[in-house]
Amino acid sequence: MSSAATIPVTDETRYYRIGEVSRLTALKPFVLRYWETEFPMLEPVKGANGHRLYRQEDVDLVLKIKRLLYDEGFTIAGARRHLKELESSGDGGDGAGHGGSMGEQASTSQLSRKMLLDLRDGLRSFLTLLERK
Repeated sequence: MSSAATIPVTDETRYYRIGEVSRLTALKPFVLRYWETEFPMLEPVKGANGHRLYRQEDVDLVLKIKRLLYDEGFTIAGARRHLKELESSGDGGDGAGHGGSMGEQASTSQLSRKMLLDLRDGLRSFLTLLERK
C-alpha cells in the first residue's frame, strides 16, 4: 500500500474500521486489504493507532469494485482500468457525469455486457441439462 496519511479522527467525517466495512460489504477483511494493493484509488487513511479508517467514499468505492468484479464479471485489471477511465473522464460512475451520447454509450455497453453474461449463464445451464441426458 502506498503512503496513507495519518489523520486525527476528531473531524466531522464518519470513519469505518475494516471490520465494519467487512460487515457492510459482505467481504472478508483480507479481500479488502488485497484490493487496496490492486486499486490505487482505494486508500483508507490510517488513524493515530495505525488502524485503517475508511471514509464513506472508500466504502462506496469498495461496493463499486465488488459490483464490477462479482456482478459484471470484470477481471481485477479490467475493473482497475474501468475505474481509472471513469476517474479520468470526471464521471464518478453513477451515470450522472455525462449527458447525451457518452452516457447512452456507457449505458448501452453495460446493458450489452449484462445481456451477454446472462446469455452465457443460460447456455451453460442448457449445456448442463444436455449433458445429463
